[in-house]
Amino acid sequence: MCTAMLMTTAHEGAFFGRTMDFSYPLSPELYFVPQNFQWTNIPETHTICSKYAFMGIGQDISPVVFADGVNEMGFAAAALYFPDYAQYDSASFNYSSTPPIAAVELVAFLLGQSPSVDHALSLLRSIKIIGTEDSVTNTVAPLHWLIADTSGRCVTVEKTADGLHLTDNPVGVLSNSPDFQWHMTNLRNYMNVSQFQTQEKHWNFLRLTPFGQGNGGLGLPGDYTPPSRFIKTAFQKTHVSPPSGRKEAVSTCFHILDGVSIPKGCVMTHRETADYTQYTAFIDLSTKEYFYKTYENSRIFSVRFPDEQEHNGRMISLGKLQKDADYIC
Repeated sequence: MCTAMLMTTAHEGAFFGRTMDFSYPLSPELYFVPQNFQWTNIPETHTICSKYAFMGIGQDISPVVFADGVNEMGFAAAALYFPDYAQYDSASFNYSSTPPIAAVELVAFLLGQSPSVDHALSLLRSIKIIGTEDSVTNTVAPLHWLIADTSGRCVTVEKTADGLHLTDNPVGVLSNSPDFQWHMTNLRNYMNVSQFQTQEKHWNFLRLTPFGQGNGGLGLPGDYTPPSRFIKTAFQKTHVSPPSGRKEAVSTCFHILDGVSIPKGCVMTHRETADYTQYTAFIDLSTKEYFYKTYENSRIFSVRFPDEQEHNGRMISLGKLQKDADYIC
């Protein structure tokens, strides 16, 4: 599942965020990775050195797998599920000069190497993306990605049977399958939806009046399928009043993704487990500050980009996302 988006403000600020919808119990943590941090790719063919410090939300499954994050240059990336469409490069390729990067480690790789979307696109054309099993699902996760930077540029990254697709994303929204171009075409089915209210109509001598406010949005989907979440997020994002400042932008972003967040129990898998929104996060790409809330606690927490001088070149955890809710009785 999952929905991601990029929101720009009236003052050209950019906020990048996502819901993490998953049917396996996660224990996400916020991590900081400093400049020059060295790590070995999952296929164990190359040692990677991070050129840029970055902060991201990940799961420690040895190694830490990052789902989303931002680096010191304001470049951000997020991974979302892409079932039945993702198809990776062959693991039998000769990797003497081209590093193989597992799909689950692509977010960390791009954050550590790319100062901008343009650089990331060039880098993506030079590597091979392969599939490896993760220890959470014991499967090869089918993924695609959304990347963005402080300029407001946003691109969808998809690896399918017919190759690598690097597609500009003018709506700044991504969900899951089908592929991104299908979702963009599907938007045309909702050209009639409006934020303005339909006035009374006359069918011959019959006078019809709307029940109340909101009837302009009649037909806007409300289910949790990827096409419906894409449409609803795209509509809300493009029709909200442009946020005038940072505080208003953060509030607006969370309100938009609240519209596609999944309560536990409303979507059940074939394994009879709940697929639900375990956390929602947004990043101010200018300040590199993270804002997030979890299913257990709807309070919005913020974490500033750390001073890497304090961490002696080590990747560190800044703490688990889950925090007990504060109740006022």
